[in-house]
Amino acid sequence: MIKEYTRPLEQGIDSDKNIFSVLEERVERTPDDNLVEYKNAQGEWAAFTAAEFKNKVVALAKGLIARGVMPGDSVSIIAHTCWQWTALDVAIMSIGALTVPVYETNSPAQVKMIFNDANVKMAFAEDDFQRDKIESVRDQCPDLGDVYVIGLGAIDTIIEYGRAVSDAEFLEREQAVKGSDLATIVYTSGSTGTPKGVELTHANFVFITYSGVNSMPDIAMKPNRRLLLFLPLAHVFARYMQFFCFAGNVSLGLSSNLKTILADFKAFKPTFILAVPRIFEKIYNAASQKAGAGFKGRVFADATQTAYDWSHAQQSGGSIPLALNAKHALYNKLVYSSIMEVFGGHVEYAVSGGAPLDSSIAHFFNGVGLSLLEGYGMTETCAPSSVNPTEGYKIGTIGLPLQGVTMGVDEEGELCIKSPAVCAGYHNNPDVTKQQIVDGWLHTGDLGSIDDDGFVSIVGRKKDLIITAGGKNVSPIPLEEEITKCPIVEHCVVVGDQRPFIGALVTLDPESLALWLPAHGLSTETPVDRLATNAAVREEIQQYVDKANATVSRAESVRKFAVLDTQFTQENKCLTPSLKVVRPAVNRVFADVI
Repeated sequence: MIKEYTRPLEQGIDSDKNIFSVLEERVERTPDDNLVEYKNAQGEWAAFTAAEFKNKVVALAKGLIARGVMPGDSVSIIAHTCWQWTALDVAIMSIGALTVPVYETNSPAQVKMIFNDANVKMAFAEDDFQRDKIESVRDQCPDLGDVYVIGLGAIDTIIEYGRAVSDAEFLEREQAVKGSDLATIVYTSGSTGTPKGVELTHANFVFITYSGVNSMPDIAMKPNRRLLLFLPLAHVFARYMQFFCFAGNVSLGLSSNLKTILADFKAFKPTFILAVPRIFEKIYNAASQKAGAGFKGRVFADATQTAYDWSHAQQSGGSIPLALNAKHALYNKLVYSSIMEVFGGHVEYAVSGGAPLDSSIAHFFNGVGLSLLEGYGMTETCAPSSVNPTEGYKIGTIGLPLQGVTMGVDEEGELCIKSPAVCAGYHNNPDVTKQQIVDGWLHTGDLGSIDDDGFVSIVGRKKDLIITAGGKNVSPIPLEEEITKCPIVEHCVVVGDQRPFIGALVTLDPESLALWLPAHGLSTETPVDRLATNAAVREEIQQYVDKANATVSRAESVRKFAVLDTQFTQENKCLTPSLKVVRPAVNRVFADVI
């Protein structure tokens, strides 16, 4: 490494503990605190105390034992964020089995691939729709046994089975689970498009859980801490935050409906929130649109500029000019306070992760009174590796490494991570494991820099993987390959990095067009700019876009495409001499189209 920085671990962490012990310790500390809060069938908020939630987990674990789940067996969950997901997750891992999360949006083909690669033996589906998805590929999943539907009483059914299992039998299973044992296999899209199963151990999660709590005591350990979690629990970042809440003094609120998120903020009153950048962008856009044009629009525009100016002045470390402070105080009463009320009125901090955060959004929220702390992590590190501190944060960076984590930059400028949270490897993929984890260093594929204070910045991406503003990792290559099968398409470049959704840029193949156009009643003399908007041309390409989309989840699918009226050439730097597409050049040359 040409530069590296380690944040010292101030308090030792027992690496031989299992994840269930994190819940146990919370119960010993605060048994009567509300630990998990959720909306019941009537849409009203209800809660489990820490002791009640642990009892629910143990009862489920006994049921899994009764149904024959053994240490090392894989059990999958396909459901939205809900207390049942959390309880099943801890129950599965408490007896040495492996949780294998599947996104609700995954296609049947993706479900089949994951189930077979992880040898899934039991699955929990949210509803009939998810069960039908599983059943459609059951005959191609030889290891799959029971499938339970959460919405049809699965939790009660499993608990009923568990009544035949003694406390002693559960304890024997739970106490046999060590830190080095696998806890979960989480599938993530690789740059080649083939999902990779990341093997995470109990020690991985236990270490980074307590490291996170020690690194962020203001967020985790003050009295009456409350987190409203609405990210999908199939995402390792959300999974991690469950355990973070258990290890701290945090009540975990669970919500999955983004349509009700503003009402949920108001009712739950979180003290901090965790989200991908797209959520903050939506809140900013909603506030801007609500202001509209005219006088209100001008006031909001000036308030926004004042927030930016105030934040930049605050970040510079110098004193904030008196006139700016006075203007900021005025807008705090007129504008900013109402924006903060959107979050329920009690939010002190927000953590953004899962995708790069636009610094202008961070400055806006910082200026209105919400410290928007950007962090960084990967599935391979149980999510977080770094985060900005609550005091002395630097907008535009991904913060400091968490305690006990080392981040470095190698000779090629690639950001690398060394930590007890780095995964055991890639499931059934020893070659990829050797490539990605070298001498204990996880190679992230991102290009980074580290300043003299240890703050880390991302300066580019070494790999082609796209991360949308919603935090979805998308490999563009399989989509591009499918779309370029269209006879009139020469090149396709999938775009969407830090954007709300996935799109595609398409160029037309002149030679193929010469044959295709007459067959569709069009002149071969039709200018390319007219062909780019022609309905028949677009319909032809749409067929192949649809085929590409059928292989992936909706979040990974191409929502819009643009037919370009020019070609990728060596002259515009979009093609190499060997005629390979240069993705960064395409993104630059066609930035306006994107």
